[in-house]
Amino acid sequence: MFRPKIPTMPTPTGQVTPPAVVEPTTIVPAAQIPPPAPVAPAPARPTVQLTPGTALALVGGGTAVVLVVGAVLVSMLLAVAITGASVAVCAVVLRSLLASEAKRR
Repeated sequence: MFRPKIPTMPTPTGQVTPPAVVEPTTIVPAAQIPPPAPVAPAPARPTVQLTPGTALALVGGGTAVVLVVGAVLVSMLLAVAITGASVAVCAVVLRSLLASEAKRR
């Protein structure tokens, strides 16, 4: 009853073809190709210039990211604190119940 049942390999049905024979091929080295001529470097990219509006948008976006991340971290810390306090209250209640049970005997 508790012994595992090992499945048997199914036998092939129909016509079975023998495995194909693979013959090794010879490797012929390719003709030597001269290296390509160096390409002229592309012109340097223009520098990014920050306008007052762009700088203000960057500061506002950074502030928003910091506030959102801070709110998430504070809420996680608060959730851990509430969970710890509720576990502590449950432990005190269970301890008092067990102590009162031991006094009755």
